[in-house]
Amino acid sequence: MTVLPDDGLSLAAEFPDATHEQWQALVSGVLRKSGKEFSGTAAEDALSTALEDGLSTRPLYTSHDPAPDTGHPGFAPFVRGGRPQGGTAGGWDVRQRHADADPERAREAVLADLENGTTSLWLAVGPGGVPVSGLSRALDGVYLDLAPIALDAGAEYADAAQELLRLYAERGVTADQASGTLGADPLGHEARTGQELDAAPAAELAARCAREYPGIRTLAVDALPYHEAGASAAEELGCSLATGLAYLRRLTAAGLDLQQALGQLEFRYAATADQFLTIAKLRAARRLWARIAEVCGAPADGAQHQHAVTSSVMMTRRDPWVNMLRTTVATLAAGVGGADSVTVLPFDEALGLPDAFARRIARNTSTILLEESHLGQVIDPAGGSWYVERLTDELAHAAWEFFQEIEREGGQASALRSGFVRERLAATWAARSAKLATRREPVTGVSEFPHLAEKPVVREPAPAPLTGGLPKVRRDEAYEALRARSDAHLDATGARPKVFIAALGPAAAHTARATFAANLFQAGGVEPVHDPVSIDNTAAESVAEAFRASGAGVACICSSDALYDEQAEAVAQALQDAGAQRVFLAGKPAERTGVDAHVYAGCDAVAVLTSTLDRMGVA
Repeated sequence: MTVLPDDGLSLAAEFPDATHEQWQALVSGVLRKSGKEFSGTAAEDALSTALEDGLSTRPLYTSHDPAPDTGHPGFAPFVRGGRPQGGTAGGWDVRQRHADADPERAREAVLADLENGTTSLWLAVGPGGVPVSGLSRALDGVYLDLAPIALDAGAEYADAAQELLRLYAERGVTADQASGTLGADPLGHEARTGQELDAAPAAELAARCAREYPGIRTLAVDALPYHEAGASAAEELGCSLATGLAYLRRLTAAGLDLQQALGQLEFRYAATADQFLTIAKLRAARRLWARIAEVCGAPADGAQHQHAVTSSVMMTRRDPWVNMLRTTVATLAAGVGGADSVTVLPFDEALGLPDAFARRIARNTSTILLEESHLGQVIDPAGGSWYVERLTDELAHAAWEFFQEIEREGGQASALRSGFVRERLAATWAARSAKLATRREPVTGVSEFPHLAEKPVVREPAPAPLTGGLPKVRRDEAYEALRARSDAHLDATGARPKVFIAALGPAAAHTARATFAANLFQAGGVEPVHDPVSIDNTAAESVAEAFRASGAGVACICSSDALYDEQAEAVAQALQDAGAQRVFLAGKPAERTGVDAHVYAGCDAVAVLTSTLDRMGVA
């Protein structure tokens, strides 16, 4: 036996190390008890979870999982962060977005945010926010030498930038005090609108900022248009790399040296409730950009400045309060992943302009994580995790492959105009939509545990988003369309479409499937009627009579497989005779007379619910 030094950690020193093969054997034994025969690596594969981009999450990671050297924080390849000190000095920059078109109301919201924890502002300017002419009023009272300003002005980026620089001069802010991002992003604007935008003014602004304003970046490499069109993590990264490289080429051609050009870019990524994927995405983004900087000849200047924004794709319109939880997880992931600035979208973002309460919750999300959870006081807290390091490496390779495909198409502009990006992202979203439809990717409050009696949250409409380019998708869109049909039916008739839950036998036999069926139908706005106590639920005629009294248009039989064999066909026939337009059975499909369709875990819930509303005549 090897004697280890007494380091205070020798509790298990006398026990031999378990091998990977021993663990696999134990897993095989557990799977065998559930009727699944797997052994060795196959047992481990059976417990793996498939991700997008051909990646997978395995059940066990060890020190033997290969991953490249990540270096040190603040040094190439910058996987562990762009600054040696990380966020220990003050955490990340809490950057809140404002898109109110009324300059006075925008000013009130801006000042409230700055007085209560926000450290920088992200302003929508132009058609999607405050007019350029109203920028001065919106920033009235803001200490521009203290609060960095990030603009998002779309096609009006040059005018908005000039107005902001004028305000700096007018209010006595010296060039070295000004900080923020002018937000020029011609390719991002083209992705959103389909309209080409002249990049020459951006190059001129970049040259001016490089000379005069050391704290201002000119261009935003915004990956949100691709994320919002359904891109996977690797596709989002690939598009951002191709866009960033296109801007580097443009800036150096305009006379900036490589170091100056690299310093003029800020990258914007989406942070989702998939916390580990978000952490890996931000770390992989820095590694990939460092590789591009290295190839271009400036390896020491490849630190990527990152702005993370909680995903709008994951935000739901129904049960929007759950969005607070989603954005909390996403913010944690962005902070752990090393984002320099983080924007938390208010929980009511999908409904219109956020109110004061929603903005307060959004900014306090970062405050709690920084001040109470001390998340910023650890440099790269995910570093060294075998899982995170492996996922970062695999995601980086997948993203680099997509980036190379875009380059082979002629670069980001050509890939956008040829339809290559649109088609690739559409295919990815179609595959993900199938998972959402079958509830393999659940959406709490929408496809799982919906609340039909919930009072809708109403907000003032936000400025219309830019359209004409890539589509904007949301995870809840298919179910939202179904719920809208149900709402219209409720408004027109005073009642929602109903499904009668025909629960057979004792509670122990039907409760699980009745609960499952009720949850599924409510996801489409179909109200379940379930009253097994007041009827003789073992008699077909009694069930049929209860159906007639329920006012429902369709019925779903719920019970155990044993009772199905005894009673399902008789009950189904009685329900049809009683006028049921469609009779469902909760359980795996099997041939049973009178049963029109089955609902079960993994079925296409959207298709089932759509056909149900169609059959009941819900417009």
